[in-house]
Amino acid sequence: MSLLHWAVLAPFLAALLVPFLYKLVRRIHTGWFVLFIPIILFTYFFTLIDTTRKGSTIIESVPWIPSLHINVSLYVDGLSLLFALLITGIGALVILYSIFYLSNKKESLHNFYVYLLLFMGAMLGVVLSDNLIVLYTFWELTSLSSFLLIGYWHHRERSRYGAQKSLLITVFGGLAMFGGFVLLSYIGSTFSIRELIMDSGQLFEHPLFIPTMLLILLGAFTKSAQFPFHIWLPDAMEAPTPVSAYLHSATMVKAGIYLVARLSPVFAFSGTWLWLVSLFGIITLLWGSFFAVKQTDLKGILAYSTISQLGLIMSLLGVGAAALHYEELDDNLYLAATVAAVFHLINHATFKGSLFMVAGIVDHETGTRDIRKLGGLMQVMPITFTVAVIGTFSMAGVPPFNGFLSKEMFLASMVHVLELDIVNFTTWGALFPVIAWIASVFTFIYSMIILFKTFTGSLQSEKLPKQPHEAPIGMLISPIILASLVIVFGLFPNLLSTSIIEPATAAIQPTLTNDLHVHIGFWHGFKPEFWMTVGIIVFGTMLFITLKRWWRIYSIVPEQISLNNLYDQSLNMIEVISLKLTKIFMTGYIRNYLIYIFIFFIAALLSTLFQKNAFTIDLDHVAPIGLYEVILAVIIASVSIVILFAKSRLTSIILLGAVGYTVSLFFVLFRAPDLALTQLIIETISVALFLLCFYRLPKLGNRKEERMAFRWNNALISIGVGITVTLIAISAFSSNKPFPPISSYYIENAYKEAGGKNIVNVILVDFRGLDTMFEITVLGIAALGIFGMIKLRTGRKSE
Repeated sequence: MSLLHWAVLAPFLAALLVPFLYKLVRRIHTGWFVLFIPIILFTYFFTLIDTTRKGSTIIESVPWIPSLHINVSLYVDGLSLLFALLITGIGALVILYSIFYLSNKKESLHNFYVYLLLFMGAMLGVVLSDNLIVLYTFWELTSLSSFLLIGYWHHRERSRYGAQKSLLITVFGGLAMFGGFVLLSYIGSTFSIRELIMDSGQLFEHPLFIPTMLLILLGAFTKSAQFPFHIWLPDAMEAPTPVSAYLHSATMVKAGIYLVARLSPVFAFSGTWLWLVSLFGIITLLWGSFFAVKQTDLKGILAYSTISQLGLIMSLLGVGAAALHYEELDDNLYLAATVAAVFHLINHATFKGSLFMVAGIVDHETGTRDIRKLGGLMQVMPITFTVAVIGTFSMAGVPPFNGFLSKEMFLASMVHVLELDIVNFTTWGALFPVIAWIASVFTFIYSMIILFKTFTGSLQSEKLPKQPHEAPIGMLISPIILASLVIVFGLFPNLLSTSIIEPATAAIQPTLTNDLHVHIGFWHGFKPEFWMTVGIIVFGTMLFITLKRWWRIYSIVPEQISLNNLYDQSLNMIEVISLKLTKIFMTGYIRNYLIYIFIFFIAALLSTLFQKNAFTIDLDHVAPIGLYEVILAVIIASVSIVILFAKSRLTSIILLGAVGYTVSLFFVLFRAPDLALTQLIIETISVALFLLCFYRLPKLGNRKEERMAFRWNNALISIGVGITVTLIAISAFSSNKPFPPISSYYIENAYKEAGGKNIVNVILVDFRGLDTMFEITVLGIAALGIFGMIKLRTGRKSE
């Protein structure tokens, strides 16, 4: 394996060692050992910046399922490297923060860091995978590991609820995305994302192109909390703050953003892609910012702000996809939207990560996150307040912080939508700058709420569970580093231009970026976006000051009419319906279950047989039937009929065994001694087990009292099963087959590949070696279980 594969594998290997470290070194916080993993990985990926800056890429592949063309292919370009740096860099800061946030004595730290490392490795696998199936595998692993992280405090009901909610919604989207991946690989005849991008022009005309797009977008929207699938994110805030800072500011919720950006070259030729991505993004932006103002919990506000910011990035990716429709422009206005999306992706990770850590510090040092009880903390927590000022002002889009720059670029891109003369953007597209401006006003308001409601005003010590004080320096290091990056990237944004932003943009728009030169400046003149920013600050300040007068608008619509309530009611309805259906067919009688199975068996196989025109009678290849075979067939049929009229269980068991032993004689006639021996052993064991079981049952008693009435439905099902099996057996010998039989492969390769002349033995031992081994294991476990039950029963009887 290459160094790149080891980089993805490292967090998983470390996760295996964490429980042992936790037990061996209990006095030292486990996080100190785990911290080295993301630091080393970040250093490794940092060394690759020069490679991607020059336009080069790295591709490493290890075979996984070569017969299906599925390989663990890892690919590093500007986009995947950006996400890898965020995953490892923010991961290192979060682990450092968690060392001081989580108690070494009160918490199950081995579980926490195992889950965190699993998530880190899964996210690296998602952003570095070139194979769709491998990407999906890691994608679902992120859902599973985030479920464990969100439900880390499993003794809390709300934590369990939030973890289940996130899992159900994201896995639902993931399954839809998997269907889209299968269709995409069918359309493009490959699982490789790079190859699909190169052939994207041909995929556009396929009739399955739009269904494929919709399924993949469903997976991206659920993972990145786009409306209406955003409802899982606020409930996920029940997780410890380090988890929130990691999952919901820089990693998990960005997975959907990554998927849209990565597959944009494949789908951006479609106007449907432009509309769906940009429209859902702008609606999510407005919805999240509007409802963030309503929240009273610090992490609740940050949760809805994350939803809003994810919508902003998604809308930029949607508008940026329009660049492919204007290839002839030298100065492509819509390519700037993609640049803005990449830049804001970085900025959001810095200011939102620091704000989540600030919320955790406030909760840790005061015992509450309720802004109605907070206030005046600036006096006792000056460093935390300084970090909060930088983070909130950047999120609000106030200069000179990095959030101001990317917010300006966002507003400029929304204004340019008015010039987009494709797929009706010149009409309905006029709403985009309006919605963007309104949402930005609410973004400014909730940013000010976080800052001023928490840190200014009078200190309400009597309402706080703990006496507030400044956090220890260890807990402040990570948010200070992130806040410093907010300032550095704001004052010197072009530090990222050629090293990070240009390569990432080139990966999203590979056909338009040959001469791409990104330069980010503070002043662009008195353009519409400048006046929109002025209006946002002025109008946002006015609404924040008068918040108490208009805040009641949130009570107009009752809580019962909400997406969260719809989700809860849907789950309850599914549970009720499932219970009723289960009571209908789960009767507790095996005969009923057999009826269900046999009816489905008949319907499925017979319909397929005739629908595919697979039933043909061709006796040319059938061997002649001898006298001995006729005699044995008559014996089997006669004994089977006699079983129905047996008057004791012992007689029934003996007759059933006689059927099995007679079948073994067929194998002897057909020169298959191994099968005959196997059949004899199985029949002997089966008869013995039946005798042991039925020995414990009461006697049949009066046969007349227990004789069951003849049932036509049972007779019809029995006849139907017999006819179905017979027709399939006859059709199997016909020459009209849709594909060549697999037996020819075994005949040709039994001796050549396995060195055996007995084909049956070769199939069981070599071609199906693992299957046979597990079958033997199952039989062995069953035998031990039966022996244990017999001994247990005998022991009880002796007592």
